[in-house]
Amino acid sequence: MIQPVILSGGSGTRLWPLSRRDYPKQFLRLTGESSLLQLTLVRLGGLNTLPAIVIGNQAHRFLLAEQLRETGHAARIMLEPEGRNTAPAIGCAAWFALQGGDDPLLLVLPADHQIRDTAAFHASLKSAQPLAEAGYLVTFGVVPERAETGYGYLKCGAVVGKGYELECFVEKPDLSRAEAYLEEGGYLWNGGIFMFRASVYLNALQRLQPDMYRACEQAVALAKEDLDFLRLDSQTFCQNPSDSIDYAVMEPLASIEGTEGVKGAAVVPLDAGWSDIGSFTALWEVSDKNELGNATEGNVWTIDSRNLLVRAEHRLVATLGLDDLVIIETSDCVLVARRDQGQQIKTLMTGLEQAGREEASRSAQVHRPWGSFTAVDRGQRYQVKHISVAPGGRLSLQRHHHRAEHWVVVSGTAKVTLGETTFLVSENQSTYIPIGEVHRLENPGKIPLELIEVQSGAYLGEDDIQRLDDAYTRLDDK
Repeated sequence: MIQPVILSGGSGTRLWPLSRRDYPKQFLRLTGESSLLQLTLVRLGGLNTLPAIVIGNQAHRFLLAEQLRETGHAARIMLEPEGRNTAPAIGCAAWFALQGGDDPLLLVLPADHQIRDTAAFHASLKSAQPLAEAGYLVTFGVVPERAETGYGYLKCGAVVGKGYELECFVEKPDLSRAEAYLEEGGYLWNGGIFMFRASVYLNALQRLQPDMYRACEQAVALAKEDLDFLRLDSQTFCQNPSDSIDYAVMEPLASIEGTEGVKGAAVVPLDAGWSDIGSFTALWEVSDKNELGNATEGNVWTIDSRNLLVRAEHRLVATLGLDDLVIIETSDCVLVARRDQGQQIKTLMTGLEQAGREEASRSAQVHRPWGSFTAVDRGQRYQVKHISVAPGGRLSLQRHHHRAEHWVVVSGTAKVTLGETTFLVSENQSTYIPIGEVHRLENPGKIPLELIEVQSGAYLGEDDIQRLDDAYTRLDDK
């Protein structure tokens, strides 16, 4: 049986400002109505698999749960206290997969990639399965479409089954070397997809990274159930170094004759319209374009412009006489960049973070287990938010020490607790929450509750919340 393991801990920093640390790439709907995470799960349809294990950062847990709920697919959510790259995440998934007494094949998938040809993807999986069952750690090498400097490469060795022995990993090359790889053949892009038995990966980890092996074992053994989540033990998990499966396991394994319980490293070609959408250039390439090469979404007007990627989320964006640019408009940021500078966006974002700019990491829309809120306006001593509470959702019983709040219901019905009293507030009605008063907001209805909140006071930070009771166990957390 195949056990999908979906890695959803990435930050997607090269797609800022669409992607933020609070709302990373895998949760974005970049190519349609579904997010990349959701498409990864849906892509497994038609395969005989166990419910997926989805590994993500605890800061994204409610957003992760909501997006998985929307797909209707069963999944087990495993939470990392901190990101430690892919090798420890997969190690924990392998230990967890063995708990039921079985030893399934793990199919490891990044949550933020696009694969256009699902049938071809499934065919490659079937080609890899006999190798994985025989004890190989199999990686999938993407058949190159061009000389690409943004990806690492896999060098194929001798034929084995329907794949090849993995001769070595090759770092991201310069253009001339990438062109030579393409002409020579025998080189594939490193797509970050893997298949192997859980025990085989752990055997390799024990031989090559014994400290990581033990830390992952203990992180799972001491893990705690929390609502719909499995929280890995923080103290033991964080003893792991931050290391990828490529560097920690696959690369050293390719250079030795194998180890006890591990046949070796193998690579199976994948030719299925793969893209990691790791830059705006890649997003432009996979997007629908008009006859002038413009890929636009939202309220966009272009004149005499070619080969643009333009996304407008709130306002009209008009272009005149432009070529080869990326223009991204969100509620709080506008990015204008040359399309060939996409690999430098991460540097830009890092600079913003070092300067203390909250736009680098914080998304304008913030998700909570009960719904979401979006910042609308802010000034000295006031802030305006649009709050959406899902049916049955209830905020914590709380008080604020530095701000008062005014709530105006736009649609739906609010159940409000204020001090010792509880009452309903209907559409076009409002209520006032004084500084220091205990209060709670709930949605008792069957449609989303939409309201406008106006905060006023000396301090408006999100940490000015004293939670007294919470249905989502967040008394010391967001």
